[in-house]
Amino acid sequence: MQLIFATNNKHKIREIASLLDDSYTVIGLGDVDISEDIPEDGETLADNALFKARYVYDRTGMNVFADDTGLEVDELGGAPGVHSARFAGENKDSEANITKLLGLLEGKRNRKARFRTVIALIFNNQEYLFEGTVEGEIIEVRKGKEGFGYDPVFLSEGHEKTFAEIPLSEKNRISHRAQAMRKLINFLTTHHG
Repeated sequence: MQLIFATNNKHKIREIASLLDDSYTVIGLGDVDISEDIPEDGETLADNALFKARYVYDRTGMNVFADDTGLEVDELGGAPGVHSARFAGENKDSEANITKLLGLLEGKRNRKARFRTVIALIFNNQEYLFEGTVEGEIIEVRKGKEGFGYDPVFLSEGHEKTFAEIPLSEKNRISHRAQAMRKLINFLTTHHG
């Protein structure tokens, strides 16, 4: 069964494909000729994920899922949250985002943070939402080369390495996206296994 993942991010598509069995083929937006940037101006992660899924579903009529992920930092009142990708500007520059974040947290004691992912699925014309969360903290200097986004400064609870220092296989076991994906995959396998 083909599922569209409403993203052009090859990292994400590979991450998800590695979690699903062979009965599913995950394709990205490029595979269905959607090249425009889908607006993400909702107030919440769920708003954005649903908007993206509906946008693709309206154009293709295919089963589709979309995710939105935010980093929520307690000291910043939950920011950057829904604005995580564009925290330092419209061009979604991860390095600039991390620099801005570290600057805002400089000298602050409370560095508690969490990654939250919401996945919206449109399946057989029904809408579903799945959520995953990982608690952790923001460290003071970047560590590691793996991962993307805020991974080099995010240390999850109970771990000694950042999300950018661990292999993808390990991140897939513990990450926010992996948790939300597991809920999605459980749903798909129980409904159409």
